[in-house]
Amino acid sequence: MKSLLLSALIIAAAPALARDTYPPVDVLLQTETSFIGEPLEYPQGTPQISMAIVTMQPGQETGEHRHDAPLAAYVLEGEITVDYGEAGRKTYKSGDAFVEAYRSPHTGINTGAGIAQILAVFAGSDSVSNTVAGDQAHGASSTFCEYPLHAV
Repeated sequence: MKSLLLSALIIAAAPALARDTYPPVDVLLQTETSFIGEPLEYPQGTPQISMAIVTMQPGQETGEHRHDAPLAAYVLEGEITVDYGEAGRKTYKSGDAFVEAYRSPHTGINTGAGIAQILAVFAGSDSVSNTVAGDQAHGASSTFCEYPLHAV
């Protein structure tokens, strides 16, 4: 009788134990739009996920650029201020998660006293550049000036 009761308790507790064994998940961000409200859409072509850590020295600027693929970012260290033009400016600090402006030119600068490091995850494809720099940032073009993966 005791073994039957023990078996019943184990069977009843098994689903609860299974749920408790998976580590907690803290969702950092879930959105359908960029920080400035642009609806996100995935580019045509074969999907490619690209991950990079962007490291910026104090005062370093990205130069004007745009992203042609959705970019989720997480500030690992320091702070960066992004100028979105008419959409305003936003300062992101260590621990902040955001979806960067999508297809809209913007400029970032490390406004902190130390190094800024940002984990950048692009949901792109083989048919578009993740980041388009300089004069090309203001319009669609078949000629892209793409930053290396380590710069955003």
